Amino acid sequence: MSWITVVAVLWGAGTGLLIPRVAYRLSVPWGESWRTACPAGHPLEGIGSGWLGRARCTDGESFGPNTPVISSVVAMVCGVLAVAAGARPELLVWLLLAPIAVVLALVDVAVHRLPDVVILPFVACALVGLGGAALLPGAGGSWRAALLGSFTLGVCHLVLFLLNPGGFGFGDVKLAPALGAVLGWYGWGALLIGTFAGYLFGALFGVGLILVRRAGRSAAIPFGPFLLAGAFVGILLGSCTV
Repeated sequence: MSWITVVAVLWGAGTGLLIPRVAYRLSVPWGESWRTACPAGHPLEGIGSGWLGRARCTDGESFGPNTPVISSVVAMVCGVLAVAAGARPELLVWLLLAPIAVVLALVDVAVHRLPDVVILPFVACALVGLGGAALLPGAGGSWRAALLGSFTLGVCHLVLFLLNPGGFGFGDVKLAPALGAVLGWYGWGALLIGTFAGYLFGALFGVGLILVRRAGRSAAIPFGPFLLAGAFVGILLGSCTV
């Protein structure tokens, strides 16, 4: 295991420890204020007005998503990205985006929502980060292609939303420019594969719910996690073909 992979795994594990508290605070229905107290009613204190810290209240009880599991998942994702991308400068962007993507996925699963307070910085980090990576030697992709991918996927998702607002959330529309950028960075092949993979994952999940009678055909499912998983697949394939 290279030192880059080790650093990536440690980064993932460390940031993963902070994710459960953030996801817990953001997992509220549309229109409600972010949570400021643990389930027992104790005020959340810590760095950054209580946003940063372990998901434990003053009596030691844990809350939110399972911290060891989330930390392990983020560590694994970052490690795999490091193995695929190697020492190329875009790896810094992937490692920055990975924990944010996990937060988005957790919140979407919990309340079917992709909050602007996370998704807008996610889009900005993707576009600006890849722009910076393109200026460094050894970059494996193209910022121009990333911009074209961002625009293309954003427009396509907006059209789908306008055609069928009930079956496609506007949060997914706002997520699309970031996914289009990270996939487009490696070219149109990665963009198509990553997008198709996301839709395929979502379709398989929906069919699975119907087969086990956990949901009907018209039931809404959180689509963001599947789009993010598809982008992860596209990034891996794109990294390996550069």
